[in-house]
Amino acid sequence: MTRSITNNHFDVIVIGVGSMGSSTCYFLAKRGYKVLGIEQFDITHEKGSHAGRSRIIRKAYFEHPDYVPLLNKAYQNWKDFEEETGEQLYYKTGLVYFGKKNDKILNSIRRSASLYHIELNEYNASTAKAFSPFKVPENFEAVHEPDAGFVTPEKAIKLYCEYAIKCGAIINTNERVIEWKKEGSGILVKTNKQTYYSAKLILSTGAWAGKLMPGFADKLKVTRQFIGWVKTKDPNKYALGNFPCWMLSDDERPGMYYGFPQLPVSKFGMPEGMKLAHHYPGTIVDPDNVNKNTTIAEEENLIYVLDKYLPGCFESFISAKTCLYTNTPDEDFIIDQLPGYEKLVTIACGFSGHGFKFVSVVGEILADLAMDSSTKHSVSFLSAKRF
Repeated sequence: MTRSITNNHFDVIVIGVGSMGSSTCYFLAKRGYKVLGIEQFDITHEKGSHAGRSRIIRKAYFEHPDYVPLLNKAYQNWKDFEEETGEQLYYKTGLVYFGKKNDKILNSIRRSASLYHIELNEYNASTAKAFSPFKVPENFEAVHEPDAGFVTPEKAIKLYCEYAIKCGAIINTNERVIEWKKEGSGILVKTNKQTYYSAKLILSTGAWAGKLMPGFADKLKVTRQFIGWVKTKDPNKYALGNFPCWMLSDDERPGMYYGFPQLPVSKFGMPEGMKLAHHYPGTIVDPDNVNKNTTIAEEENLIYVLDKYLPGCFESFISAKTCLYTNTPDEDFIIDQLPGYEKLVTIACGFSGHGFKFVSVVGEILADLAMDSSTKHSVSFLSAKRF
């Protein structure tokens, strides 16, 4: 995906062309800027945070209601991009949340929904039986968000890059940034292949953010996360169209378990089976040295939740992957201009395992901040200065 260039000067350079970077290149190029995207791996790849075919998208945000206006715009931008490309990226499956009565996460979901008039359907333990084949304890409740579902990460990233290039962007893959620095009134970026210059720089480097953003190494913790695909005893019961996305706050283990309907390989690609994972920070790792081997304990953790809440579902493990969370101290994103760089450098990091649904709007925001030094979107609660 590399195009030749006649010179090495650009309006803006985007380092990291994964989730947020691909969208950012698209929005910048569409506005007519001369854009260079630099990606150290391929587009796409399995070394970071975006692999796995599906990411949940939802509006009733338990993390914080301030995210909801961004989500409203994200939904609109996904729709607009689908219309532009003629490709489906968002799948409306509904999302059912399970947890104990007065569970903190369920109450936060209700709060966001109430503040922003998001449709939710409430169920007690008895009426939650409508979500067969889930089996939940008598002290559990369920909340259903009809407009939630999933988006397809690899497909979205490839399309954003394709359309960015159509608009004139240059995207170089398998090129590693060695250093960047302010030089004169602009930015110098040195890679293992070339030296480039730009008026503005955007850093959207995922798990490598702490290594490329001065002052952030101690604020970002990268954790290794386990994702599993299982063979079910009745695949049709869990198939897309018959089964929702789900999130579950267990009464014994921390964090949130979540999963997806089983997706047809013919349309979505490998791996086959039903995907699920545990949204809870794993082992802290160096992104350049991640152990990809999965453990029996990690598999047993997912079998535990299946046996407890979807009894009779699990037959065997088919596949497993690891991905990386980049965690901020409060688990909220950082979207801002880099302190100390006089509005030359814009950053996006710390998406902490819940960021992909925002890709379609974060790219727009980063383009705004980099080129206009402001954005109409409310992102002050994601300021870098809060730490």
